[in-house]
Amino acid sequence: MTDAILDKNNIATQAGNITVYNFDGASREYISSSVEYLAVGIGIPANSAVDEPPMKNKGKAVCRKADSSGWEYIADHRGETVYSTESGEIIEITAPGDYPKKTTSIAPATPYDKWDGSAWVTDTDAKHTADVTSSEQQRGSLLAEAQITISIWQTELQLGIISDGDKASLIHWLSYIKELQAIDIDAAPDISWPVTPAA
Repeated sequence: MTDAILDKNNIATQAGNITVYNFDGASREYISSSVEYLAVGIGIPANSAVDEPPMKNKGKAVCRKADSSGWEYIADHRGETVYSTESGEIIEITAPGDYPKKTTSIAPATPYDKWDGSAWVTDTDAKHTADVTSSEQQRGSLLAEAQITISIWQTELQLGIISDGDKASLIHWLSYIKELQAIDIDAAPDISWPVTPAA
């Protein structure tokens, strides 16, 4: 089979086979080569070229130039993870090209970190507010659990039918409740929680 001959617009002036190099229409990344039969007056398939791409280099993707004048190497960070400098959100690189704008490869240390242009800096006010809220919720949960534990003993005490052992337990739990209520929540996260009494 004869080889196709193309004019400057890649239209066949002589019918035959030709090897074309296919690339992705969006990313322009080289995909594969194929042999195509072209009749006279027929052009090469869309998203293909007749000039052979260079060998792939590590960390680079072979892509067609935007003006289709040839091939070029483009940075390839696919599979890497970066972080948005605006939100700290994790972004996985899935396409060839440079790192997305407003990203860094440095992970934030806490959910309260803000990017200062070169490093993450923890917003201590936001972190403290969150720690206080979390500690307040923990205290509320512990108090609710304590109230459930002592409710039967309180009823027995009012009715005068509480045993000496249960009365002692009630006293321990009431002391525990007072300790919980006395905690300075604003000291969060540096809080020493009282030990829960044995039920």
